[in-house]
Amino acid sequence: MKIIREPQVYLVGRQEVNQAGLQRLLDDMGVSWSTDTEVAAQKLCEAAGRLCYMSFGKGRKSHAEYMTHILESAHGSVLEHAVFNFVFIGVSRSFTHELVRHRAGFAYSQLSQRYVDESQADFIEPDCIADDPELHAIFEESVRQSHQAYVRLVEGLQRVFKDEPDPTLRRKLARQAARSVLPNATETRIFVTANARAWRHFIEARANEWAEVEIRKVAIKVLRMLQQEAPALFGDYRIERLADGSEVARTDHRK
Repeated sequence: MKIIREPQVYLVGRQEVNQAGLQRLLDDMGVSWSTDTEVAAQKLCEAAGRLCYMSFGKGRKSHAEYMTHILESAHGSVLEHAVFNFVFIGVSRSFTHELVRHRAGFAYSQLSQRYVDESQADFIEPDCIADDPELHAIFEESVRQSHQAYVRLVEGLQRVFKDEPDPTLRRKLARQAARSVLPNATETRIFVTANARAWRHFIEARANEWAEVEIRKVAIKVLRMLQQEAPALFGDYRIERLADGSEVARTDHRK
């Protein structure tokens, strides 16, 4: 059993542009267009926006100039064409209970406690508990007792379901019942896909001082990665440090 205090965030997927298909579209429409961004997600958003107004080759020339106008005018629908895939590990079940409330534009695949043996489970400790020795001791004892109860229940339930001939099903039946004693602090892993507009909403909702600390940490990590990945879509956010040392994100282009 391990106590974890810092979530890990991995950007595992990004888009590619089908350049041949895009060029065929432009040719069929009788227009020419090029952009100075090499980031596929940004290029697709610009193409979507220019299609709305048939503004290929007109007006704002640089990609940065064009996307700044999109953000200023709150034309959020074009941001939905950019998609990024992340994996979060070292996060708690409390975290994912909050995360999956973000529905529009999101897709999730989470570690299954029915199939995965939690006898080697780790646990996420909030900073405000970990920083206090007395509270840390209470937390550590509580999760240890819960974990021990889980292991004992799995063993006992294997006997309860001993007549089930399928060993995989027998293990699943035991684990799905035994997991009821595991706390919200149990570590989990989740694969998350969302479009740029949905990620912006997530950042604005969760990377502020009113958000729960764990999900705020993840939101800030996601933002930093997306600012590197697609600066034209996320570069308007400012990361600021609060008096308590934690960080929040601000933007002038909320929607």
